[in-house]
Amino acid sequence: MMAEKTRPQCFFEVEINREPIGRIVFQLFSDVCPETCRNFLCLCTGEKGIGKVTGKKLWYKGSTFHRVVKSFMIQGGDFSEGNGKGGESIFGGYFRGKHRVVFRVF
Repeated sequence: MMAEKTRPQCFFEVEINREPIGRIVFQLFSDVCPETCRNFLCLCTGEKGIGKVTGKKLWYKGSTFHRVVKSFMIQGGDFSEGNGKGGESIFGGYFRGKHRVVFRVF
């Protein structure tokens, strides 16, 4: 298994009403679910350009958390619709690969 310190990390800078409130740092378990992590990392960096399905930039920047449950979770990443029903993977459409959500938030 890959050493913990060699796993890639990425982050979100979070704002509420354009006021910076902090950073969420993710450690990606690319040794466990490489395609899922590659998709997430590329959507964090925006390096894959425009989506073939949505016609939108494949990038989380500027997207919102469409669901917030206090003291439990946040959901976001829908950069095309903003309501949890849109978005697109870097592979086109929805991510159909076998994957597990495994990461550590610092």
